[in-house]
Amino acid sequence: MKLIVGFGNPGDKYSNNRQNIGFKVIDIVGNNENIEVKIKKKKSLIGRGAILNSEVVLLKPQTFINLIGESVLYIASFLRINVKDIICIVEDSSLKVGDMRVDYVYSSLGHPGIDSMRKALKSDKFAKIRVGIGTPSKGVTMESYLLQDFTDEENFILIDVLNKTEKVVKMLINHSIEEVQEKYNPEGAIKIKKRKVKKIHIDHRKKG
Repeated sequence: MKLIVGFGNPGDKYSNNRQNIGFKVIDIVGNNENIEVKIKKKKSLIGRGAILNSEVVLLKPQTFINLIGESVLYIASFLRINVKDIICIVEDSSLKVGDMRVDYVYSSLGHPGIDSMRKALKSDKFAKIRVGIGTPSKGVTMESYLLQDFTDEENFILIDVLNKTEKVVKMLINHSIEEVQEKYNPEGAIKIKKRKVKKIHIDHRKKG
């Protein structure tokens, strides 16, 4: 079973905010796969169904972003879903509108929602789909920028990236993270350098 988490804030006034890009993707996936995301669980809205013959749970946390880990932990624990089977869709202000990356562990992404999930799950070994929302202009705080609506021009650009993100979600259900990265990340799969462990020679011969 896969748990697919969209990042966003609850309430109609936030629905088109930059920070609610994850909710948008969950809505698209749900609509296209006939999965209604309306079951109320503790601090959550969820929908259960199947994608590509695999059981999935779509989750729209009803906490605010910085407390998202509470919702994810409850649903993952309740349904006994492993951390490695969690996929989250998160906005990324370091990417321009229209860009997207697929990330995993060792991410340098500083995000309060990711931090909340990591602390709650005691792990960050879950897939992260980072959708670009652009960078605030000079004099605009990040907090106010995240709560801005997308412009009409940006909404037009988003059509392609949201559809691409839906394809990434589906591919992550039955493919490895590396395969998905190779297909959708311009730089391909991230090469993780393994630490070199210094070998220590122990002389077991008896002395004396």
